[in-house]
Amino acid sequence: MDALYTAVATATHGREGRAVSSDGKVDVKLAPPVELGGNGEGTNPEQLFAAGYAACFGGALGVVGRKAKVDVTDAAVTAEVGIGKVGEGFGLKVTLRVELPETVDQETGRKLVEAAHQVCPYSNATRGNIEVDLVVE
Repeated sequence: MDALYTAVATATHGREGRAVSSDGKVDVKLAPPVELGGNGEGTNPEQLFAAGYAACFGGALGVVGRKAKVDVTDAAVTAEVGIGKVGEGFGLKVTLRVELPETVDQETGRKLVEAAHQVCPYSNATRGNIEVDLVVE
């Protein structure tokens, strides 16, 4: 694959540090959530992954919507990223909740969401590695 764009970010001190993109547009304090024993006073990798996946999936939905001539401009994607123990390590699971405009019927919406799941780079990167549930609302 020839990359059309490469994002670059550096994190220091793991979950209790800072993450900064090479262009400075992302500069966030990191802290484990309270549920994982942290103070919750910063963002965490799961929130960043959720934001990226939701945005990327929304973009993919727009691409397939335009191709199918279905207006999904007002769609909203919420990504829920869970972390938990898997053996001796940790794993992730994702639920993507897609709220479609009222003008899109359930069957068409489901087909568009499934097509977006085939197009989205995050979906392609996680396929076979992370459980991803699609919920059309």
